[in-house]
Order: sequence, then C-alpha cells, then structure tokens
Amino acid sequence: MHNVLLVARREYLEQIRGRAFRLTTIMVPAVFVLLIAIAYFSSIGLGSHRHLVIASNDANLANAIRTELLTPKSSKRSSESKPPQIDVLAPATETDRLVLQKQVQSKSIDGFLFIQTSSSAAPIATYTSASAADLTTNGRLNDAVDHAVVDQRLAGFGLSGSETSALDKGVKIETYQIRRDGGVVKSNALASFYKGYAMAILLSMTTVMYGLNVARSIIQEKTSRIFEVMLSIVKPSEMLAGKLVGVGAVGLTQILIWVVAAALILTSSLATAYLKGDFEIHFSWVEAIMFPVYFILGYFLYSSLFSGIAATCETEQELQMYTPLAALPVWLSFSVILVIINDPNSFWSVALSLFPPCAPIVMFLRMGSEIPPAWQFAASIILMVISIWAILWVSARLYRIGILMYGKRATLPEILRWLRYS
Repeated sequence: MHNVLLVARREYLEQIRGRAFRLTTIMVPAVFVLLIAIAYFSSIGLGSHRHLVIASNDANLANAIRTELLTPKSSKRSSESKPPQIDVLAPATETDRLVLQKQVQSKSIDGFLFIQTSSSAAPIATYTSASAADLTTNGRLNDAVDHAVVDQRLAGFGLSGSETSALDKGVKIETYQIRRDGGVVKSNALASFYKGYAMAILLSMTTVMYGLNVARSIIQEKTSRIFEVMLSIVKPSEMLAGKLVGVGAVGLTQILIWVVAAALILTSSLATAYLKGDFEIHFSWVEAIMFPVYFILGYFLYSSLFSGIAATCETEQELQMYTPLAALPVWLSFSVILVIINDPNSFWSVALSLFPPCAPIVMFLRMGSEIPPAWQFAASIILMVISIWAILWVSARLYRIGILMYGKRATLPEILRWLRYS
C-alpha cells in the first residue's frame, strides 16, 4: 500500500504542477463566464435597431400592430433598449408591395409586414426581409398580429378596449413536481433539462479525459524507459493502482475547483439575470452525493480500460486509434436524450442507465427530470463495480507484460498469450 501511495503522489504532483492542469482549470470557468456575459449583453436591445414598415389596406389594424410592437413586454426591454423604428403605410396596394421590396433590397428598410384583410376571410399576412432567420422579429410580429386581430374582432362585437385586453391576456401555467418523499416543489422543464445536460456533459468530459490521461502517461513512460527503473522498486500492479488513484485525485481536485467557481458564477449579477424565477435551478442532495460517486466509478471504468489498451500500444498515435471507444458510450447516451428527458422511466432509459459505460451520463440526464428509484441506483453501481473489477483483472495482466514489450506489435494471439503468462 505504501508503494501505491508513493506512485499516486508522484502522478498527482506531476499533473497538478503541469501547465495543462492550470490552463484547463482556469479556462473552463473563464469560458463559462464569457459565454454568460456574451449571452446577456447581446440580448440587450435585441431587434431594437430594426426599421420595419407595416403595410395594410386596413389602417386601424396596421396602427394596432404598431402599438403592440412598440409596447414594452418587460421592464428589461423598456429600461435597457430603445424601441425599433416602425412606419405605417395604409392603405397599401400591390404596387406599394413592389416599392417596399425594392427598399428592402437597397437596405433602406430591414423588412415589411404586408397584411390584406377582407370581411369574409381571415387576414393574409406576409413578412419580407433580407434575413431568412430573424427569429426574434418573426416571433414579435406573430404575437403582435395575433393580439391586434383578436382585439379588432372583439371590438367589432361592441367590447371596450379594457375588456378586449382582459380577454386577450394569456394564461400562464405554473408547473410543479411531486417528489418521492411527497413534497411538492416548483419545476421548469427547460431548467431541468439544462441542469441534467450540463452535469452529464461535465461528467462525461472529465471521466473520459482523465481516463485517456492515464493511457497517455503509460505510453510516455513506456517510450522513455522509466518503467525499467520504477519496476525495481514497485510491482506492476502497485504502479497501475498508483496511477489510477493519483490521476483520479487530480480529477476530483479540478472538479472541486470548478464547483467553487460555478457557485461564484451562479451568484453573480450576470447569471442571476437568467437563473431566477421560472428558470431557477435547484440541486438535490441526491445529485450532490451521486455526482462524485459516478465520477469515481466512471473514471475507474474508463481509465482501467485504457490502461490495458495503452500497455499494448507503442506510440500515442497508435493509442489515438482507440479513442473512438471512449466516444461511443457518450454518443449512445446523448443520442437518446429526447427519450430520456420526456420519459425517464421508459425501457430504454432504464436499460441505458444500467449499462455500465453509459450509466453515469444517463443517470444524470434522468435526474434532470425525475430522481430514479433507489434500486436502480444500487443496480447501476453494482454493475459498474463488477465491470471495473473484470476490466481491471484483464488490464492488470496486460499491463504486467505489455509495459516491457518493445518493438513488437501486440496482435490478438499475442495478447491472449500475455493473459495466460500473467
């Protein structure tokens, strides 16, 4: 055990002091801060620079739509941005449509809304602009036209402006979730999705990354022949165990730093502008406990697999040919994300959460929607432990002989002989 701790300490200090550890540890939180800041500041005044024209054969409807567009829908828009420039052309004809098209082409205006109404049919509305993906403007125009047409029709039945506004007001549905302990908490599907997705991404990224780090460390020491010196002091099994423990401790240290940084980011004014109200994100004690558990299990699963593979490789280029093996479970897990989010208790959701390579990712995608039963946690952990033991049994035997094999390609018959000899 003493030798295992010595190797683990060497691996831990070597990677902690490395430039790559410092850069990734600092840059990941910095990138998230930058993304939040870009999203926040770019949303301020979004669409306020637009110059639009509303053309219609009904002047009252055109002015009503203009009023809807210029009415602030939130305090954020009214205080931080100016309204777009909107002109009304009414009554408008087909000749006016051609003139407006030329103005869009010459960039005199950004776009125009053309509405034709009749007494016997619903209004026909078309929006023409130079951009095919102006989602913000399209959404505002749809809402404004809907409200203005409904208000005009209700006014035709003799209702006053206040009465039409009351009838036209939408109903907001608040969602709640009943937990397994009987407690009722407010929920939001989009916030739950992003929470589960972010935790699954972090878990998959770190477990695969540090699993590959173990493999690269083996290749580097194998090519530098440092193994021959170290094997005079420690056994191969002790060296492998020390590597797994040392690099795993580096991963936990980095995640702890990221968690502290994330807590500081989420309490900043930039993040609270989004993560509040309906979008407020809550973390349960189950998620807090299971994250390090699944990180450790996922790390040992991938690192033990790649340590055995690395022992059979001569160069890092040869090792890179096996990296798609690490990506396959990740691709499989995220390919069924819609099934998992919409029905976390479906057959495929439960089956993938019990499949050891996918269990860490799928479990956190499921927890974003609903906490799975305790027996499924227990079953997935037991299956992962059994898988880790089986892979370690094979990898340790490959490692024991493979680290001293030079200049000979490890074919499948050769690997089978290594397993028999060890």
